[in-house]
Amino acid sequence: MPSDSDHDDTPRPAVPPTATRPAGPDHPAAKRPGAVRQLPVFAVVGAVSTVAYLGLYVALSPAVGDRTANLIALLVTAVANTAANRRFTFKVRGSAGAARHQVQGLVAFVAGLVLSDGALELLARVAPDASSPVKVGALIAANAAATLLRFVLLRLWVFREPADR
Repeated sequence: MPSDSDHDDTPRPAVPPTATRPAGPDHPAAKRPGAVRQLPVFAVVGAVSTVAYLGLYVALSPAVGDRTANLIALLVTAVANTAANRRFTFKVRGSAGAARHQVQGLVAFVAGLVLSDGALELLARVAPDASSPVKVGALIAANAAATLLRFVLLRLWVFREPADR
């Protein structure tokens, strides 16, 4: 025999459907690849960006100096890098949020600028007559550290899932 508690008509709080079932294939979170799948795409975008950055740096350096060339090359490639990662790595399409993503991407740019400019400054103090290949090597090392930081910032802050915000 059922008790009164089995037929309780007390209103219960609504449970969001996402809390009771996993995201389906049409859910935005289901379309975003995980970090393991994002890393190879991020690496390709990063490699192309690094080649473009170094090419710009080498081309501009004789005319404007090492640090100004670094700033210009890094800024130009950071904007293109953020746009490419937005589309290819993090699968964000459309113009919604693009300006915010670029502004947040510029924070990662500043981190990269600090690291690369710091590498050039350190090299100028330690080896003031360093050759161009040595400078490029120092920039590659600084760029590698900045790239790791950039991936973390892009994944956890710039392109994080809406549910994480």
